[in-house]
Amino acid sequence: MFDKCVIYMLYSHFSVTWVLLSVAVSGLTGIFSPDNGLRSACLGNVLRLTLDKTLAVGSQLEIDAIDGTDIIPLSHTLAAQCGYSVESDPWGNTKVFASLLGCYVDNQVDVVFTLGLRLRMYRDGHSEQVKHVTETCSYSPWASREILCDRNYMEVSSLMVTPETPVKMVAGQQVHDSWEDAIPDAAVAPNGIWKMTFHTPDPKVMLLTDAQRAGYGAMMTQTRLTYSVEVAGVPMEVFSVSTYYKTGNLIVDSAAACPTGGVVFTDKVITWHVPRRITPLISSAVKILETHMGIYGQRLDKTKMATRHYKMSVMESHIIIEIPVGSPDGYYKSHAQDYAYHITYTVEPMLELLWRAENTQADTRYKVLFPITTPLMPRPPHVIDSTVPEQRVFDILLGTFLHDVELMNITFTTRVLTVAECNARGFDVQEHHFANGSKTFSLRVPFSDELVLKQNPDPLTTVYFLPLVFGLLVLPEQTPFPHPAELEASREDVVLPTITGSCDQENFYFSVKYGSKQDNFQTMMLHAGSWRELDTELAKLYSLTGNGTHFSIVVPFTAPAAAFELVHFKSIRARVDLLLLEMPNMWQLDDLSLACYFPLTTTECYSNGTATALAVKVESVSNLNPEYLTLRDQSCKPAFSNDRFAFFSFKLNSCGTTRTFFDDVMVYKNEIALPYNTGKQSRKGPSAPEYRHTVSCYYLLNHTKTMAFRASPRRTDPVADPGVGHLVVQIRLSQDSSYALFYQNEDYPVEKYLRQPLYFEVELMQSTDPQIEVVLENCWATLHKDRTSLPSWDLIVDSCENLDDLYLTVFHPVVADTRVQVPAHIKRFSINMFTFTKDDAVLKEQIFVHCDAVLCDTTKPDGICSGQCANLVSALVLGPRATDASQYKKQISSGPLLTPRCNTWLNNL
Repeated sequence: MFDKCVIYMLYSHFSVTWVLLSVAVSGLTGIFSPDNGLRSACLGNVLRLTLDKTLAVGSQLEIDAIDGTDIIPLSHTLAAQCGYSVESDPWGNTKVFASLLGCYVDNQVDVVFTLGLRLRMYRDGHSEQVKHVTETCSYSPWASREILCDRNYMEVSSLMVTPETPVKMVAGQQVHDSWEDAIPDAAVAPNGIWKMTFHTPDPKVMLLTDAQRAGYGAMMTQTRLTYSVEVAGVPMEVFSVSTYYKTGNLIVDSAAACPTGGVVFTDKVITWHVPRRITPLISSAVKILETHMGIYGQRLDKTKMATRHYKMSVMESHIIIEIPVGSPDGYYKSHAQDYAYHITYTVEPMLELLWRAENTQADTRYKVLFPITTPLMPRPPHVIDSTVPEQRVFDILLGTFLHDVELMNITFTTRVLTVAECNARGFDVQEHHFANGSKTFSLRVPFSDELVLKQNPDPLTTVYFLPLVFGLLVLPEQTPFPHPAELEASREDVVLPTITGSCDQENFYFSVKYGSKQDNFQTMMLHAGSWRELDTELAKLYSLTGNGTHFSIVVPFTAPAAAFELVHFKSIRARVDLLLLEMPNMWQLDDLSLACYFPLTTTECYSNGTATALAVKVESVSNLNPEYLTLRDQSCKPAFSNDRFAFFSFKLNSCGTTRTFFDDVMVYKNEIALPYNTGKQSRKGPSAPEYRHTVSCYYLLNHTKTMAFRASPRRTDPVADPGVGHLVVQIRLSQDSSYALFYQNEDYPVEKYLRQPLYFEVELMQSTDPQIEVVLENCWATLHKDRTSLPSWDLIVDSCENLDDLYLTVFHPVVADTRVQVPAHIKRFSINMFTFTKDDAVLKEQIFVHCDAVLCDTTKPDGICSGQCANLVSALVLGPRATDASQYKKQISSGPLLTPRCNTWLNNL
């Protein structure tokens, strides 16, 4: 009589996938979504049921076995004892494997096998849908011994022969009796297996009931015995057991061995080594009859293996299977190890062997389903910064990740925002999917957001910083991991504040327009000789007003913030300096030095023989104390003084005033200066200021003319104003006899006092030809700008002084220096200031000076070209300023020269 026995042993090495899928409270569980995506396949002695990923999103799956009218939840332990396993990938594809010899399988004579399962789908913890699945497989012929290594169990089934009834001796004779009579323990055991002896390697005897309580499973069919046990993770896990069969005198020795290692990993290839001769299962020489490679329990032919670049080699000691990392039959999985992103690749190859012991007909079919997962492979995400600074938006891409990674939040410097909060704030967080199942995340953050840090390395440039940490989550384990990033972009986008200013007759007016950083600066004012911040006190003093775009101040020209540069007879030039500084870098953002002329009379002469004079402390004598100024007579001190002014009032026949007569003019002169001998401040010592203020009063008949002190201005060299033509001649008025400084166009009309010397210079411009000489043929003065107008007065006639003039014109020699390259190109002369009168009345308080200049060829001295004041015939006379270079005569005129009136000025000091 022949029977079959199958033995199951729990196999812990292959329980990882099962644990991954254990999400239900009880039963065999996985991820499921109701749909029609169910497929089944009979794979030899295994049934595979596949739930497509369309069923695996959003719901929870529980699996129960159907045994007639009974419903048995398949727990992890029960599934391993009864030959069930589950595998699922991150995409939700779920595979349920069941041994045809497992529990709750309807076995028809070990040929036809029917399995019933109930699938329960839950959403949000409530029952949603129930599916009943019934599948039938046929499997034949069986090998003498079949060994199956699955994820969570080992299975060994053996062909056995039913023994005869035990014999006992009665009165010296053999008596055939039952097993119950021969072995009392067997009488109370269930039909089939009653005892097992485990060799570990020492024998350990257990009754069937005790073995089942210990986690082992055993069952008997008509021809096979089933048994399972959980094993530790070693390279080849082996179990050996002797099973005592109740029916007949039968003891079955069973052994199984499953690999738990033998895998070698590289970055590109997984190499799996299986021993060719598995010694715990083979006691003599064997011949391998069949060798098959498969994936997930299904065999692959050579064509499919070649397409996927799989290789199987039968070597002397091993059977070697090579699988490329990333082959389409496996899958990648994300992990967060030590808060860093890693991935693994998992594939489940199958090896199936059929061997036969020599000189026997006993064959063994050996099938191993071996899930392989690579070690953790670091895959740090890349941050691709696509920011274009001109767009003023950070634009970054984070990736790549597998599909099982979700972006949960982003940590900024001051807060954590979820993805929804980021989008609500206008940050535009998006998820991008690719055909290979990977994904990336993009983020756009405007520079203007307050979470963006800003810094200015220089006044015009802004550097934008965005430090952040992406909060990511690996599903379904809900394992978090961070990824930091630090972004930086710079733009020259700073609009600097600007200062504008203007003046009227009394005040300076300043307006400061804010830049892009609003009022993030300090306004500095040169106040009483030192820089001072425009604080609350000064803001009130100078009537500060403003709004969100600018502020304005009003500074009187007599205020301490105004520096006096130059004093004229009837005006004073004052200056205010403003400076905008960025703190704390002390960057100068803008500055304005505004100088204007304001009405101011410094000397007044009266017909009663008295005079007043105002001495002003100018910037060039900043250390002067006006209190110590005196007239020539040091006893004549100021009637009033402060730190900027000294006011004198005196009689013209006192205080050391001198009197001089010129024809019908009487001149009174005095001088304001520091005394020579004082105990406080005097003109002695190297640091003593030099200050002189000449006060003059001219009396002409009953009309009084006044001359004022002019402080030395700080000027640059004058700029010529050439006329039209190839050779240009210009006339300029020098400020003194040194001919170093000249009045500019903006200085006209120039005020001069009667008989004050006027120093003129006539120069040929833009020529270095030493053979040309300038000769002044005629010069004259007119009352009007028109050179032909009347009245007029001759100054130079036929290149010589006007002998009819009481005050002769004086010619001054010209020598070469750093400015004068060709002395012959320049003529200098001086006259005394005068006015035109008629019937003893001044016609107009201004004159214009005109000249005819002749350009002579020094190689042909003839006529007037014989030299200045040679009294020869004039050279060729040609037309006005814009003459051709071949013509020799030039006509030039000065600007208006004024004789100032006598006025009274009273200032609120």
